[in-house]
Amino acid sequence: MVFDVEKIRKDFPILERKINNKRLVYLDNACMTLRPSQVISAMNRYYEEFPACAGRSAHKLASRTNDEYAKARERIARFIGAKPNEVIFTRNTTEGINLIAHSLDLKSGDAVLTTDKEHNSNLLPWQMLREKGVKHVVVRSNEDGTFNFDRFLRGLTPDVKLVSMVHTSNLDGVTIPAKKVIEAAHGNGSLVLLDAAQSVPHKKIDVKQLGVDFLAFSGHKMCGSSGTGVLYGKYDLLRKLKPFMVGGDTVKSTTYETAEFLEPPEKFEAGLQNYAGAIGLAAAAEYLEKIGMENIERHEIELNMFITDEISKIPGLKIIGPQNPELRSGIISFIIEGMDMHYVAKMLDNVANIAVRSGQHCVHSWFNSCGMAGTVRASLYFYNTIEEAVIFIGALKKIAALR
Repeated sequence: MVFDVEKIRKDFPILERKINNKRLVYLDNACMTLRPSQVISAMNRYYEEFPACAGRSAHKLASRTNDEYAKARERIARFIGAKPNEVIFTRNTTEGINLIAHSLDLKSGDAVLTTDKEHNSNLLPWQMLREKGVKHVVVRSNEDGTFNFDRFLRGLTPDVKLVSMVHTSNLDGVTIPAKKVIEAAHGNGSLVLLDAAQSVPHKKIDVKQLGVDFLAFSGHKMCGSSGTGVLYGKYDLLRKLKPFMVGGDTVKSTTYETAEFLEPPEKFEAGLQNYAGAIGLAAAAEYLEKIGMENIERHEIELNMFITDEISKIPGLKIIGPQNPELRSGIISFIIEGMDMHYVAKMLDNVANIAVRSGQHCVHSWFNSCGMAGTVRASLYFYNTIEEAVIFIGALKKIAALR
């Protein structure tokens, strides 16, 4: 498919809207992406044509739901290079990570190794396991935010049973050398879980090629429906895991004393599922593949290079992370000295309908360790344009001049 950003933008109804006679400039994609009509239509088809339960009833509507839900699982599996029985539908990345934290048989004295820039979703579950005597070890990044592989190797001690790391940081856009990390971890006898919330939507990910044991990502960050996500796991490992939540659809049979659980992935999908959401997520994966993940990655970096070159000239503006935009994917996290980050974000919104995020981006631990209040974060996606970048740059220059 030829990458045509103007044609692509027509798929997103909200981009046609005007607020105060101005178009929306949406630069908050690391938080949540916009949804194309193709995804909205796919979800609506479920509600309009076969709004029934999968796996419970024998009538025509339920049979259609069964088929479409299975197709959605197969579609997501192909998207990441997995097998369908290795794909567990969750509500989000957070639930996927918590599933591993609760289901993996970690014991007192075992250690979990993370980076120093983990989202709270990949920090708090390991902190909670301290009650069981599980240790949490943090690998510090380099001064510019890039991954320090030597420190990682020093932290990779025999008691590390799990390496759980953010693949691409939502704070500064830095991507760790995942394949190299996984190979080293496996050499140590450690399993690896990747928080791929910011990588799966933006670049081609093949779990088999990476060799990763577990990988979690969210639908709402890849043009999919809210409240959907995926946990990938190698099938042999999933079979060994204890169920996280239990109830309907996780068992073959029960007595008053016993339960016979289904095989993965069903044993991890308790209760009524978000069928419309899964179908919408599959439609999002298909949509992204038609655009081309390589096209998406390249477009974001080109936009980041253009924006970085211009805003680096603004007095008092400091970009957080590597100064080379090619190392920050589509994320530009910055401060303007002497100006409150929330004020800057509100001004961008009020003056030019530019949506960005301000704060600590659920990475409070890193900001607190650095003594920083937070940043303004602009995050790009394939439907953003050079014209929008020019609007953003111009607005920032005007705001910075007020300090």
